[in-house]
Amino acid sequence: MKNRIVTAMVLCFAMQLPLNAAAALRIFACEPEWGALAHELGGKWVKVSVATNALQDPHYLEARPSLISKMRRADLVICTGSQLEIGWLPMLLTKANNPRVQPGSPGYFEAGNFVQHLEVPISVDRSQGDVHPQGNPHIQTDPRNILLVARALGERLVSLDSDHAGDYRSRLKQFITDWNAALVKWEAEARPLRGKRVVSHHKSWVYLENWLGLELVGTLEPVPGIPPTASHLSELLARLGDDGSGADFIIRSPYQSSKPSDWLSQRTGIPELMLPFTVGGSKQADDLYGLFDDTIKRLLEISK
Repeated sequence: MKNRIVTAMVLCFAMQLPLNAAAALRIFACEPEWGALAHELGGKWVKVSVATNALQDPHYLEARPSLISKMRRADLVICTGSQLEIGWLPMLLTKANNPRVQPGSPGYFEAGNFVQHLEVPISVDRSQGDVHPQGNPHIQTDPRNILLVARALGERLVSLDSDHAGDYRSRLKQFITDWNAALVKWEAEARPLRGKRVVSHHKSWVYLENWLGLELVGTLEPVPGIPPTASHLSELLARLGDDGSGADFIIRSPYQSSKPSDWLSQRTGIPELMLPFTVGGSKQADDLYGLFDDTIKRLLEISK
């Protein structure tokens, strides 16, 4: 009887080994772009949940019980950092009480640590609005930053799940090859956009503008994070002129109201458009490649 029990336990343990060996690395991504990148690099070895979507402002999020539960089970948290999630991420981390993903642990990954930031302020005060001391956090709008983050994230996956290191490194190598080829294509397609003048709703696009050689000539927000006001829009109208000569287009994100850009467009004749901003921001932007395919296509179409 005793031998049968021992044998049954051994068989049960042996049956569980394949399941454990194939268990997915549980990833909690703060933004869709990092969730998509984790899928690209992790494949079948990762299970990804994403806290926000393309129709949400990533600055603001409610620390819902469902998110706390997902973070509590996570092996890796991937966020932008640079204080983009400062209003909600610390609360989630505290409530989840998961030592594997606390800042400073191997399971905590900030994409912003691996890129060169733009718009790093010399000093910060409330009069400047929602300014981030470490620089503009919207790094995902430049595909060159995606590549830098991918290299670091690939190695982090390897360090957390060494059993599948070969797969992670192989997927990273293929991603780098494919992404570099896509970069060449995008930059060739976008060459006619160089020098175009842009009005944006929020300073969401400084990395895109830097990459494509666009010139930011104004924002609909009076200062970052403060909704457009009638007085500021009137000042912007006076500066740009009512003949449409002051800018080439007005851009906004999917989660931003179209009313301010519509108002300015109707009075100046400057065309306005929505850009996807992140994965899921349009039907075509269903992955990282689609995000930049659609962004450039939309900019070229409105620039004709």
